[in-house]
Amino acid sequence: MKKRVILIVLDSVGIGEMPDSCQYGDAGCNTIVNTAQAVGGLNIPNLQQLGIGNITLIDGAATVESPQAAYGKMTEQSAGKDTTTGHWEMMGIILDRPFPTYPQGFPLDLLQEFEQLIGRSTLGNKAASGTEIIKELGEQHMKTGWPIVYTSADSVFQIAAHEEIIPLAQLYEMCLTARNLLRGEHAVGRVIARPFIGQPGSFVRTAHRHDYSLQPEKNVLDYIQESGEHVAGVGKIKDIFAGRGITSSYSIENNDDGIDKIIQAMQMHESGLIFANLIDFDQLYGHRNDPLGYAGALEAFDRRLLEIISAMQDEDVLIITADHGCDPTFAGTDHTREYVPVLVYGSAVKPRNLGIRTTFADIGQTIAGYLGIKTEELPGNSML
Repeated sequence: MKKRVILIVLDSVGIGEMPDSCQYGDAGCNTIVNTAQAVGGLNIPNLQQLGIGNITLIDGAATVESPQAAYGKMTEQSAGKDTTTGHWEMMGIILDRPFPTYPQGFPLDLLQEFEQLIGRSTLGNKAASGTEIIKELGEQHMKTGWPIVYTSADSVFQIAAHEEIIPLAQLYEMCLTARNLLRGEHAVGRVIARPFIGQPGSFVRTAHRHDYSLQPEKNVLDYIQESGEHVAGVGKIKDIFAGRGITSSYSIENNDDGIDKIIQAMQMHESGLIFANLIDFDQLYGHRNDPLGYAGALEAFDRRLLEIISAMQDEDVLIITADHGCDPTFAGTDHTREYVPVLVYGSAVKPRNLGIRTTFADIGQTIAGYLGIKTEELPGNSML
């Protein structure tokens, strides 16, 4: 009997402030609830039938008497609220301190060393919105050929460059240089290539983004791979885990393409784990304070959810969750420290209230347990 788990991370779809959210300046955040209120209610009937409205009160997604999935929410035990931290914790890596952040920009000596290594000066060196900084510095970048270096509230070293000024291969090489440089006290979670195209006044970021994460410790993905099972990463999963524990990878351009690739992976791999990240919620709408767009993305995912369910085999288990919050109605454009929803669906799943899980690592233990793989030394408790 072949068993398979499809794990879908709706990037940033948090479901309410955690007890320590005030320490992060995030008191009052609630990505999905506040988004629903801002737009006068969500139309997500398929997620509603699974039980998302049974986790918390959501405008437009009422509680259902007989949910189709097991439902609950999870607490992030790691320090921080970024993508890498959330995904790593799901697979059994709990961080006791957050990755370093640089709200005032990177230290000058560090940036000068980077400039020496790449043989040219840089622009920027500040925390900024990715779309705003190319609007501000894109023209100067095109005139000088100097890459734009910037960060955010997350632990990231981002390099933006016009694809016709700095070709992609060269941009990626710069990112590898930065990744090798950023170690020890400056070991940021991710170095990110942010290519764009267009002319001043109409710059557009392209789908050729690439993330360079730190190498994680041994985690659930390694155990699955070592057991002989397949681990397919969809979206930026391979980047988040620096390729570790991933046996095949499907790059995506947006959420719709991501759903297409999830279904393609389901057709290709009959057992093991399909691990997907759908990024549009966070990248296009959360960070841009766009609740209308955020709601639209949730409703678009909901419309296509039945396609994923229809492609499931009898023994499949589908897990839908998130990695952090990014409340589009909140002050600022940063991630928010939130609980994340968890919905577990399949013919083998008994619908019930899973309560509040104490760590995201319960997901990894649940996957390993269902696939018959022992990972007792890792944190978390199976929901089986």
